[in-house]
Formats: sequence, structure tokens, C-alpha cells
Amino acid sequence: QNVLQMNAINSNYTDPNNLKFEEIKILGALEEIKTVTVSQNNVEENHPINITYYPLEQVAHITGFQLELGKSYTITWTQQPSVNARFNCYPGPDPTQEKCEQLGCIWEVITSNLDIPPCYYRSDNAYSLDKVEYTSSGLTANLILNSTKIRANENFTAPISTLRLEVKYHLNNMLQFKIYDYQNARYEVPIPLHLPSSPTSTEQERLYEVTPQLKPFGLQIRRKSTGTVIWDSQLPTFTFSDMFIQISTRLASQYIYGFGETEHTMFRRNMSWHTWGMFTRDEAPTYKLNSYGYQPFYMALEEDGNAHGVLLLNSNAMDVTFQPTPALTYRTTGGILDFYMVLGPTPELVVQEYTSLIGRPVMPPYWSLGFQLCRYGYRNDSEVAQLVEDMKAARIPYDVQYVDIDHMERKMDFTLSAHFAGLPALINKIKEEGMRFIIILDPAISANETNYLPFSRGTQDDVFIKWPNTNDTIYSKVWPFLPNVEIDESLPQQTQVELYGAHVVFPDFFRNSTVNWWKKEILEFHSNPTNASRSVKFDGLWIDMNEPSAFVNGAIGGCRNDLLNMQPYIPYLGNRSAGLHFKTPCMEGQHYLADGTPVRHYDVHSLYGWSQTKPTLE
Repeated sequence: QNVLQMNAINSNYTDPNNLKFEEIKILGALEEIKTVTVSQNNVEENHPINITYYPLEQVAHITGFQLELGKSYTITWTQQPSVNARFNCYPGPDPTQEKCEQLGCIWEVITSNLDIPPCYYRSDNAYSLDKVEYTSSGLTANLILNSTKIRANENFTAPISTLRLEVKYHLNNMLQFKIYDYQNARYEVPIPLHLPSSPTSTEQERLYEVTPQLKPFGLQIRRKSTGTVIWDSQLPTFTFSDMFIQISTRLASQYIYGFGETEHTMFRRNMSWHTWGMFTRDEAPTYKLNSYGYQPFYMALEEDGNAHGVLLLNSNAMDVTFQPTPALTYRTTGGILDFYMVLGPTPELVVQEYTSLIGRPVMPPYWSLGFQLCRYGYRNDSEVAQLVEDMKAARIPYDVQYVDIDHMERKMDFTLSAHFAGLPALINKIKEEGMRFIIILDPAISANETNYLPFSRGTQDDVFIKWPNTNDTIYSKVWPFLPNVEIDESLPQQTQVELYGAHVVFPDFFRNSTVNWWKKEILEFHSNPTNASRSVKFDGLWIDMNEPSAFVNGAIGGCRNDLLNMQPYIPYLGNRSAGLHFKTPCMEGQHYLADGTPVRHYDVHSLYGWSQTKPTLE
């Protein structure tokens, strides 16, 4: 291994030009070649050798040889894994040598760069493919688990042995590859995609070809026109357990768009994408709960200019970590692996194919593209009215005005503060002048009121998130403070919340009953059925805090399922030590889909804003 026996034969021909072999290319070099030795008759020779390694192509180009015709040489080389190609075997906090070696992995600290994981995988993953069946529209296979290679056997992280791979060639420019437990139903994202009723691709016209790797398990996807491998998951990191799923892939380019940066991503070890905190680790020293929604999608620009895109249809808490190989690792806390790849081949076509799959963006009204003004802290409607006049006097372009939660009575949805009693008339005046007005709505509904219709009607319609297998509503704290209390504003904000914060409940927007209740509350606030003068004729709604945000962790009195909230692996959130329930409802909170299927907040947390958007728009 790693030896080339070379006989430079010249058939007794005397070369007048003294030609020599000067370079060699080694194909299929899985690791970087560090040293090369040339010997003749067991005597080592000195050659000015230069080594260039191309990790994407797995090719080593060695130059500087001076191998004469008519002589025999032995060339040997050593390979060493690049530290940049290490796949992290202990992505949790506080790795140690003991924890690492318990997983069967290698421990080696690189003190010069602490971003390089000290604990990394040895070789192959523990799965192989069996019973591969090919059809004209895809392939299926079972994944067989090699028990001798299992690295983790704790509860909920023990690998699952009943997995199936399905690959579907939906279109000539789009395919799906899915890995799931065929014996036990698991949560899958309840968002319909726009797929053909049956695959319509053909062997001749498909832009891609798929090659399953049998042992160890892997999947390779190649662009047919160029031969470029754009997905290669034959890596040691594939893991599939109850609460931790991980898969890595080598990529065809260093340039990738969509994961946490507005420009192209040059691969760095410490870049991560967080579905519950959308930033890169080296760019965000503090925790940002999230950006109201997320799409685990990237577009990659291949070295020759072709482009492709990949969507992971998974809504559980996850992180996606890059490394300079280039490669990326997906880690998600549940669900299944359900990937969709579109082949472009131009960036414009990638975007078109992707939005054709998930749905086109809503066409915004023309006025919403204008200049808009908003801030937190307007004291009353007179201040807003004066602002409008001052903007006009200053001849500043100005199309849309907002109000934040200041306009509400104690920051409760669908109410008007006494300080904003003139807001309905102000909005009507602004609209007559050709402008538009937007108000804010938060999802949390106060539950400490004696005559608050949004809560009483919501309770009657059974719209709020409950504890599982009970009829008990989950209570938390967000904006509203208790009625008729004197607040000591000198106290720290969190202390004020603990002492004065009202109980709130969160609507379950997945339910049909909640959709109808929410629409009714919006319509009656817009067109007051009992007092037309209090109709707030807004033009748009700003739905905020729908991560959903809370001011306490989980619920008043704490959560009831420690495993879901403090699970074996916490993704790279800003407050990993606080758990998944940090400033949001408990993960065991019970939701119901439109067809009555129960789902946990653990699974649909990242879809909460999405579930609120559709009924709000309607």
C-alpha cells in the first residue's frame, strides 16, 4: 500500500535527449500525501519533489522527479488525514479524552487552532446497504447496522437498525433522497411540497446520476454533464437514533449560499447554522431567539460555474457545521432525513426550481415597497400624529406608519390603550391622504383578565397549547403585566416579570379551531361590530414574537419532561446550557394538526411562525 514500483523501460534505445519522467498523478488519494520517497536498488535518492493535493478530486500531483529511462525505481508515500478534514465526534460542550474514547473516536488536541475538533471519527460509519432495488424512477435499500461499530449506546442515542433509503427521481432537474425508520413511524414535517404525482424524469434527460455506496453506507450524486460529484456522504459520521441524527457530505465547491451569510461562505471550521438562532458562531456572541422562521436550504456554486441547491425538510432543532474540506455536517434532534436537490444548472434556475418545489413567494402589495417608519416607545396617538405632520413638513418620502405594542392596553392583543383612543381616527386620516398603516400582534394571550374576549373565546374554542394527555393549558409569561398592580420599575426586568407578569397562553395555530378564532379576532378589531368608531382600519399586520418568545423558560412552574427540554445533544444555541426551552414554551407542549394528528412542540417549534402566517394573511 502506498508503493509504486516503476520500471522505466527504453527497449535498449539510447535517448540522445536524456528524457526523464518528471511528474506522477495519484488518483483516489483519500487523504493528503505528506512525504514521497524515491529509491533505486534500496538506495534512497534525493529529488526536488513538490506535492499538490486536490481534496475535491482526491488527486495528488507530484512533480520534481528525475526518473531516467532504463532504470527501476520504488516510490513510496505517506498519507496523513488533514486536520481540516476532521469530522467532530463529540459536538457537545466540554469534550474530554475520556468522553471521546468512549465513543470509539480519536483524541488529539491541536493547540494552534482550538476550532479544530480534538475528538474525531476513525474511519467508516456503522451502516451498510442491503437489498438495493432499482426502478426507472429511483431506488430503495435497507440500511444494516454493524453492531461492532456502534459508538454510542446510551438511551435515545443508540443507533436504529431498521432504516430504509429511498431515492426518487421526481424531475430531470430534481431528486429526493430520504432515510427513515420503516418499522416505527416518526414525526415528518407536515408541509406539503409541490411534487409531481409520479416521477416524470427519464434516464436520457436527467441531469444527475445516483450511486449508492454499499459498505460503508454512502450516497453519491454526480452531475452527468461534467462528472462533478455534488453530494458524497460516504463518511464516518452517519448516525440515526431517537434524538440525534447526523450525516455529513463532501461538497463540490468552497462556495455556498444560504447558511447564515448574505455573501458566499468560504468554509471555516467554526461556522454553524442554527435553526433556532440563525447566525454563525463566530459572528454572534449573544443568543438571538431566531428570525421568525428558517429554511435549511443552501445553493452551491460548483468550480465550473454550475449551481445546485439542497433542502433538508426537517423542522427539529439542528445545526449545520462547515469545514474547509469542503464538507458539511447536519445534526438534527429528531424527525427523519428528507433531502431534495435541484440541479439548476444556473443560480437563477436553482431559485426557480426551489420555489417551484416549496411554493412561490407572495406578491407584496405595491405600497409595501415604499418608505416605512416605526419604533418602539410611542407614548400616545398625538405623538404619532405629530410625527406624521413633521415628516410631511420635512418633505421626507413616507408611505407607511406603524405602531408597536405601545398602542395596546397593557400590551394585550386586540385592545386599545386609553393613550391611543384617537388611533382609529388617525389611521382613517392617514389613509385618506394616501398612506398606509400597520399594527403589531403578538401570539401570547393574557389569561389574568376578567373580561378579555380573545382569551375567553379562545378558551371556549379550545385553541391554546396544552400539556400532553391532559386538558390543562400551559401558562407562561410574556408582555402583559397583571392588572391593577403598582410596578416597581427600579427592579431588574426579569424580577419585574417574576413579580408582576401575567399568565399568558399560546395559541396552537396548527388547529382548525385556532385558525377560525384568530381570523375572527383580527376581523373584529379591524371592524368593531359594537362600536364602529373603535374600528382600527389597519392595512397590514406585523406578527411578532412568534418563535414563540417567552420571558420565562418553558412554563410557570417549569417543564415536566426533562429529556425533551434538556436532551442528550443541544445544538449550537447561544444558551446551550439552558436547554431547548430557553425563553420559549416547554418542548412537550401538545399541538394538533388540521387532521387531528398530535405533534409535540419539540418537533414544530420552528414552524410556529409559519403556522401563524397563513391564517393571518387570509
